[in-house]
Amino acid sequence: MKNKILIILLISPIFSFSQSDFEKILKSGEVIINGLAIIKNTKTEAKLSSKLIESVCIKNKLSDKVIFTLSSKDEDGKAIRKELVIQKDGKECIFDIQKGVYSYEIMLSNKEIFK
Repeated sequence: MKNKILIILLISPIFSFSQSDFEKILKSGEVIINGLAIIKNTKTEAKLSSKLIESVCIKNKLSDKVIFTLSSKDEDGKAIRKELVIQKDGKECIFDIQKGVYSYEIMLSNKEIFK
């Protein structure tokens, strides 16, 4: 009896439904992993202790342009927002950006948004 209950409990998650549809999950994975390449440059040790990152470049490998938005807050609580429009097979860079935790938002040309 215990074995039957255990088997039912192990199999039941397979039949449950996810919160996102499968196509959206695949598309967001494609955008994040294959579509964009983020390149951060730091060159010398003196710059490693700095509060600024020399440059962050984002390369678009997708078939359409994307709008890439970075947002964060600085030490004073002011909002920092950087927006890049990256053309197909293009590359855009941000220079002298503060180190910190940033959230990103990617908007495709068909107005689909990934966060």
